[in-house]
Amino acid sequence: MRTLGNSSLEVSPITLGAFAIGGTMWGGNEKKDSIAAIQASIDNGVTSIDTAPFYGFGLSESLIGEAIKGRDRSTIQILTKFGLVWDGSNNGNGEFFFEADGQSIYKYASKANIIKEVEESLQRLGTDYIDLLQLHWPDSTTPISETMEAMEILIQKGKIKAAGVSNYTVSQLEEAQKSVPLASNQVAYSMLNRTIEKDLVPYSIDQNIGIIAYSPMERGLLTGKYFTGGKLTEDDHRNGYFSQYDLKKVQQFLQNIQPIADAKNSTLAQLVLRWTVQQPGITAVLAGARNAEQAISNAQALHFELTPEELTFITNQLHIL
Repeated sequence: MRTLGNSSLEVSPITLGAFAIGGTMWGGNEKKDSIAAIQASIDNGVTSIDTAPFYGFGLSESLIGEAIKGRDRSTIQILTKFGLVWDGSNNGNGEFFFEADGQSIYKYASKANIIKEVEESLQRLGTDYIDLLQLHWPDSTTPISETMEAMEILIQKGKIKAAGVSNYTVSQLEEAQKSVPLASNQVAYSMLNRTIEKDLVPYSIDQNIGIIAYSPMERGLLTGKYFTGGKLTEDDHRNGYFSQYDLKKVQQFLQNIQPIADAKNSTLAQLVLRWTVQQPGITAVLAGARNAEQAISNAQALHFELTPEELTFITNQLHIL
């Protein structure tokens, strides 16, 4: 377990990312497999679960609530979010973001909306507190101070243990920190996307703010399976997402680091997760799983370490991308 920033919250270095099990933008889901993935993660040391109301329009949180029912809540860390609304529940407020599954999605982080969303999340999750509450995306229509004030109120009421944000820049973190000490910032980070290393990582280390990395495997691209016959359904958003990369170069890179995976008796996916977990400033790395087998495989990345020489070799190979 690792302590998240300056909070007292401890999280598992590999954290279950529960976006895909919600089904939205991921070509649907299988309830039985999703619950099995959650339970297998917990049973294999991945006790932290990251979700959001938007993931499946509440379905991801509900599945988590069902999966953890009857378990010792104190041994599980639930990380959820607020600030992406749909169904016109924002009454025309907020900032339009995008369309998903026929719904208009808005960024909306007003004080009243946060309080409302948290109560709904607690109900779906079947719990009376959230370990880490995170703003899902910055909302330009709501002052940061208002959003952070609501987080402070929720901490005082015992509804949440720690406050975090997602997709925040350094300047936004500086502004937020004037109102409430932030435990973490959840941001995109992977072997193919290392932009945060320039300023966000140094600032976070200096201020003791944890970094939770999402999309470390670039939505499955870095597992290598899509170069060996893996197929995506027509409505899977990754059909377009993968096109931003030079896939031939990605394939070559994976072939170059395969010998280290073989030496560690690990898969490419486990190697990618392990490299990410060991990068400076990274507290936890999100890994999705849609069934128990994938969950167990992700957890096995906790069971080996890369030497400084191996880390350097892998990082040096990134120049070809």
